[in-house]
Amino acid sequence: MPASKAHIRATIKYETKSYDKLCIRIRKDADITREDIQSAADQAGESMNVYVMEAVRRRMEGNAEEKDR
Repeated sequence: MPASKAHIRATIKYETKSYDKLCIRIRKDADITREDIQSAADQAGESMNVYVMEAVRRRMEGNAEEKDR
């Protein structure tokens, strides 16, 4: 059974309040593809979102450490 219009509106309202969205685009001819990232996330037992967020967090921490030197 499809979701009701009220359910869809409630979901949109919740997501808007609770989440920031970030869209990344990966060129199809890039060295790393979406499939590569998904495969690495699967191997780590993580969703692609968690995998990418962890990579960003580590990069940001490394940059902060370099500034402290």
